[in-house]
Amino acid sequence: MQTKMKTLIAALAIAGAATLPTAASAATVGLELLLLTDVSGSVDSNEYNLQRQGYITAFRSTAVQNAILGSQNGSIAVAYGEWSGASQQSMQVNWMVIDSVASANAFADALAATSRAFSGLTAPGSALNWGVGKFANEIDSLRQVIDVSGDGSENDGTNTSNARDAALLAGVDAINGLPILGESGLYNWYRNNIQGGTGSFTLAAASFADFSTAIEQKLVREISNNVPEPISAALVGIGLLGLGLTRRRQKQ
Repeated sequence: MQTKMKTLIAALAIAGAATLPTAASAATVGLELLLLTDVSGSVDSNEYNLQRQGYITAFRSTAVQNAILGSQNGSIAVAYGEWSGASQQSMQVNWMVIDSVASANAFADALAATSRAFSGLTAPGSALNWGVGKFANEIDSLRQVIDVSGDGSENDGTNTSNARDAALLAGVDAINGLPILGESGLYNWYRNNIQGGTGSFTLAAASFADFSTAIEQKLVREISNNVPEPISAALVGIGLLGLGLTRRRQKQ
């Protein structure tokens, strides 16, 4: 994935230019964030609506908007995809740069205009494989992060931990998980199979009713790239567990 600066350098070299500009031709966002949401058959229509509304509310919230404006470079690029079985992935809202309250609200509006893509099996590994390719875009960023949410462990598709490892080798900085608890052991499954990379974490929602609060907290943490103080394991059920370190990297 080449930066626009690298593309510019190559073009000028071909043209025989003697000097280069001192800055890249386009701004670099602090973060590219790909949201991958589970819409498998275990998610009923009411739960799906709670999930989608949680994202919409979060991007309209002051907390998330302030986190974006106060983040490195004061901007992020975000995209929203839905996934289910091995061959079921759909980009519902393509990459949008958010650098203002208006653009954050515009992303929320775009989310509100979507409808459910699938209702099949659960293949988070296949979703990760699909998602990695979506970073091959025209956006330059300092960090690339995938955010996976869902209410169940893998029962179809590519092995999830292998897909996670491949995504990190491909250059994704971190993969964070938001399990919606209900299935026994799901929190630990997300930590062991989905979470990975520098500064990665898993933050759980106790139920779909708690998803809105959890996703707002998770987005603020991902965007701010902050490392919280250690906390009690008793808070796992409400999704407040996780430590990490930070790394900033220019897209190669």
